[in-house]
Amino acid sequence: MNHNLAKTSILLIEDEENIRSFISTALKNTNYKITTAKGGNDGLHLSASLCPDLILLDLGLPDLDGMEVIRKLRSWSSIPVIVISARTNEHEKARALDLGADDYITKPFGTVELLARIRTSLRHSHQMQDMASTEPAPYHYKELTIHFENHVVTLSEENIHLTQIEYKLLTLLAKNSGKVLTYTYLMEKIWGPYTDNNNQILRVNMANIRRKIEKNPAAPEYVFTEIGIGYRMAEGD
Repeated sequence: MNHNLAKTSILLIEDEENIRSFISTALKNTNYKITTAKGGNDGLHLSASLCPDLILLDLGLPDLDGMEVIRKLRSWSSIPVIVISARTNEHEKARALDLGADDYITKPFGTVELLARIRTSLRHSHQMQDMASTEPAPYHYKELTIHFENHVVTLSEENIHLTQIEYKLLTLLAKNSGKVLTYTYLMEKIWGPYTDNNNQILRVNMANIRRKIEKNPAAPEYVFTEIGIGYRMAEGD
């Protein structure tokens, strides 16, 4: 038995009995400690009292909209939140991520996908805690390596020349690899909070990055487009 997993506590905020039961069973079988809440207010109280390692949050709750739960939670906590949603609307997903959710998974989903998303979010949360005191380890995946300390990007050990904006964008995606970063988030982080909402400048820069790092930009290996939402970088080794 993996004792690290046994100590990882997850709070599930979900009002549908069958989904609550399905997720609880899957998580218990993987040795996670699981606590459940049927509504948003209960979920917020439990978040504060338990300080779980991760929260799984349904958006369609009976007492409080899931978006409101994220907003309230983010006013005092950075606990990773994975949204579980029957809403397939891209704007809803993007809004949840912009409010501070770390990832989303659309119903119906299987155990394998759910557990993979949980592992990514937990790993990312631990990396962020480690980064608070040290420079992150280089990003490496397939032929691509990013050395954050000396601002060097190599592909098959050849230096890649990026503009300052391209480098900022790529490193932001790499430090959040495995997570979807929305257009709004990327625009605000790179160009500031008062940038206009036209993401053409972002698309142009992403096209330039892909041209430099992807063998075939139309079938990317490193940076993927989440249509209508944003970009996700392949999770590093």
